[in-house]
Amino acid sequence: MKYYITGINGFIGFTLAKKLSELGHDVTGIDNLNHYYDVSLKIARNRILQSDYKVRSYYGNILSNSDLDHTFSKEKPDVVIHLAAYAGIRNSLENPNLYINNNIYGTQNLINVCEKYGVEKVLYASTSSVMANNNIWPWNEQERLGDMLSPYAYTKQSNEHQFKISKIKNTMGLRFFTVYGPWGRPDMALFTFANKIVAGEPIDVYNYGNMKRDFTYVDDIVQGIFGLLEQIPKGDEIFNIGYGKQVGLMEFITEIEKNLGRIAEKNMLPMHPADSKETWSDTSKLYNLTGYNPKTNVVDGVKEFIDWYKSYYKVN
Repeated sequence: MKYYITGINGFIGFTLAKKLSELGHDVTGIDNLNHYYDVSLKIARNRILQSDYKVRSYYGNILSNSDLDHTFSKEKPDVVIHLAAYAGIRNSLENPNLYINNNIYGTQNLINVCEKYGVEKVLYASTSSVMANNNIWPWNEQERLGDMLSPYAYTKQSNEHQFKISKIKNTMGLRFFTVYGPWGRPDMALFTFANKIVAGEPIDVYNYGNMKRDFTYVDDIVQGIFGLLEQIPKGDEIFNIGYGKQVGLMEFITEIEKNLGRIAEKNMLPMHPADSKETWSDTSKLYNLTGYNPKTNVVDGVKEFIDWYKSYYKVN
């Protein structure tokens, strides 16, 4: 089976590509190494994929039809996993056009090339942000969509509709819930907090710390994806992939402090307009289909990240 991953040098794409390769699959993908966060981290991931896992990664952009056509004509993938996107809820408020261009028009380019080359199965990244402020807990896939609090959330909601009306035979939208772990994204809370605590700078804590998140370790996300790769979907389906439990933001920060051995100076702030106060996934649909059973709680997951962080950045 040949798998093609867009955003292959991103956080989830990198982790997924390693696991697929370890199981003997043929893995290839495309990434434009954009500057949304530290490119050196993406380059390091790419180096590991190519040298240690024999994964073929093409430099290219999903906004370029020629880049996509070149790689599809050469690789002829069986299954596509679409993870490429401009991420970051708060940043999208400052750069809405960037998000709309990449996440909507780029996704449509990918849909077009999948249809052209007869790809019959596509899994694509959505987000829990499409359920923001839907106060029916926990969130399941059948509930109404929430408030689109950011251009990022809007683009992901659009992606769900784009795939639904596409001519691709089988599509699966993956609503990820607050993914974290080693090799993570530097714009996410865990990475940002670690950087600032190590530098002795205050961390911004929104809604005065009264937030809850369904923090989901990256290996559990990959477990969920693997379960779905083994299924034959019935047309277009949406699945939550989360841990299934809420953790308070202050509890999360305490785990970071404990593992770094340092106490954070906290800049307590009101609610950010792009944030949802809580997230909480109902993963029963995924469990019933695949037996999905996330293994890593926040205590263990934060420790794994901080151990990697200290080693990678040589922090004592």
